[in-house]
Amino acid sequence: MSKQMTRRDFALTNEELRLQETLFHTANGYIGVRGNFEEGYPEDFVSSRGQYINGVFDIADMKQAEQLYGFPNKKEVILNVADTQTIRLYLDGEEVTAFGQGVRELNRVLDMEKGTALRSFIWKSQKGEEVTVSYRRMTSFTLLPLFTIEVTIISHDFEGSVSIVSEHHGSAQNFVNPNDPRMAAEAEDYLSVAETRYDEEQQLSKITAVTKTSELSVQTLVFHDVSSQLELGLVEEDESVSVVYDGQLTVGATIGFVKYSLFLDSRRYDLEKDGRSFVETVRQKPLNQWYQEQEEYLDKFWRQAELSVVGDPLLNESLNYSLYSLIQSAGKDGISNIAAKGLSGEGYEGHYFWDTEIYMMPFFTLTYPEIAAKLIEFRYTILEKARENARILGHKQGALFPWRTISGAESSGYYPSGTAQYHINSDIAYSIIQYYQATGDLDCLLRFGGEIVVETSRLWLDAGHYEGKRFVLNCMTGPDEYTCVVNNNYYTNLSVQYQLNWLVKLYPLFKEQKADFLDKLQVTDQEISDYESAAAAMYLPYSEEKQIHAQDDSFLEKPVLPINELPKQDFPLLLHYHPLYLYRHQVCKQADIVLAYFLHDEAFDTEAIQRGYDYYEKLTTHDSSLSSCIFSIVANQIGDVEKAYRYFEESSKIDITNSHHNTQDGIHAANMGGTYLGLVFGFAGLRIREDSLVLIPRLPQKWTGCHFSVNYQGSQLHIGINKEEIHVSMETGAPVNLTVYDERRILSQENDWKIPYRKER
Repeated sequence: MSKQMTRRDFALTNEELRLQETLFHTANGYIGVRGNFEEGYPEDFVSSRGQYINGVFDIADMKQAEQLYGFPNKKEVILNVADTQTIRLYLDGEEVTAFGQGVRELNRVLDMEKGTALRSFIWKSQKGEEVTVSYRRMTSFTLLPLFTIEVTIISHDFEGSVSIVSEHHGSAQNFVNPNDPRMAAEAEDYLSVAETRYDEEQQLSKITAVTKTSELSVQTLVFHDVSSQLELGLVEEDESVSVVYDGQLTVGATIGFVKYSLFLDSRRYDLEKDGRSFVETVRQKPLNQWYQEQEEYLDKFWRQAELSVVGDPLLNESLNYSLYSLIQSAGKDGISNIAAKGLSGEGYEGHYFWDTEIYMMPFFTLTYPEIAAKLIEFRYTILEKARENARILGHKQGALFPWRTISGAESSGYYPSGTAQYHINSDIAYSIIQYYQATGDLDCLLRFGGEIVVETSRLWLDAGHYEGKRFVLNCMTGPDEYTCVVNNNYYTNLSVQYQLNWLVKLYPLFKEQKADFLDKLQVTDQEISDYESAAAAMYLPYSEEKQIHAQDDSFLEKPVLPINELPKQDFPLLLHYHPLYLYRHQVCKQADIVLAYFLHDEAFDTEAIQRGYDYYEKLTTHDSSLSSCIFSIVANQIGDVEKAYRYFEESSKIDITNSHHNTQDGIHAANMGGTYLGLVFGFAGLRIREDSLVLIPRLPQKWTGCHFSVNYQGSQLHIGINKEEIHVSMETGAPVNLTVYDERRILSQENDWKIPYRKER
């Protein structure tokens, strides 16, 4: 099945083109380029013309109405670092654009197996002569700083002069929208061009820019490979470099033009030395060889990350796009992470949230564990800043990870739904524990994960206290951002209990392995005993009257907000209601306690989950894209497969259908991870247990089956589920424990396992 997303003969409206800038972005986890038209748009169009480097940021002022102690007044912001996209074509002096009279067969194709994005159209001159113009883009997965644009002009019946103007701009502004709190509100010039140079001998332009506050340097290098018909003409140089190639095109002939761009930053590279080296490396291979390496990388990716359903073509397109966007978005170097919008746009200013650990990292843990390990390593690199953050908030020990950040500094300006979400600590710990259970990677645990779990656990003992025999955690915010700064958020308390119990369980292993961090942190047996006691005494609020788990101490005492009676135009509520109004009501932005039912399902019986699910479902607006996928998974847990499918249908196609009407600002990366969770953890019923991988499949009526691959304990498994049987085979690796329904076996390469599908459960 071909993994492509296409748009044909689409409307050239500003709304559609801004959406396509996101959908057809190209990225590799290090650099990201929005899918802008090379030639640009008409003057009255608004475009977010962006190229980004993951982890490269500047520091902007964050104004506080009252600058109380500890409120951050600075924030980290991802940068639009340069523009190397711009290419202008002229045939006999006429500019060639997709907006010209007589343009037809305007197509875009994102090829997720080849790793390229293609745009093409047939253009007609004023004389009625036609050419086909195509632009093929690639951000390389094998040489991360490399971005290419291949331009091809094929003459149908045109004969005349050709001019190609390639522009290289070193300064760029970030996109702003003062009416949306998810976007930057004010325009700023974060970069200053320090050097612009054109090397005539190498025909290479180099622009170095420096951030104004963070003092990071960004260097972009641009050079070209052109057809024999073209000759280098005028070169203009200022804070930008424009290079012109001129030639002649004859009837039936083809002209090719390749623009190579390299992006380097001073956090990772020696700009001069590495810049020269990368240019030499790129020039040693023809473009087709780079294409081949890209395809080979993605062939391995799709074999490891295979995921499809039988019976829903649009869903398969969305699944492919989601998984491809995740591999495009994930930092792969331990220096960067996964931004809320990936590298597709500037929504949420490029910040990393808990989204990574809870929604996206499970995908990498089960398909590309080496990337998951790098995401853990990133959290370790900012652990010292997390310790500093904890001290700012008054804690004498431990570490508190920032709610939103790029390099470790808290960049959340509104603490009730930002900094107060202490659960990010237990979310990170949860992901580390899940990673260790799924991979057995002791080295990552000893080098990075263990110290994180200890330091975040110390925070809990400092932030909580005993109230009689109960251990309580007050004045925190759970996942639901319509209910803020409360006592004993159930999700947070349960997640902390899970973390502390696991630290107690891992401690003997750390001692046995003589983990360096035990001496470094001066961990004692008494300290571990204190964690065990706090976990045992953890208060988990419950309403005897309603027979449900309470979201927090006060939630069930508030009046219910009748969300079904509110006008549709009032959603999302965060854009139309004051936060305090929402805080005073029983209303949820997203899954909160329902998320606990998924992540910690072993802590509940099915009847308790059913009662809680029924209650909180009526109160949840799903104004967050992180919500519906979780409600789908838990609906599957309680056996309501068709409801699970309705939620999954809603959440799985958000970006390709633009159902939330804001994909133009960037992909919903966490929801894409949630789509993976919804299928693999939801309908396939996969769980990572301490000593086994578990499957309890439940398929919706619309599908006849699904297929996916996972990596468990270093072994590659292929799982096929239809309404007759479950077929599990091992492609590579050593034997592993697998449990399907309530039957357990040791699976090896020699013994596939086929078990009848249970239709009634």
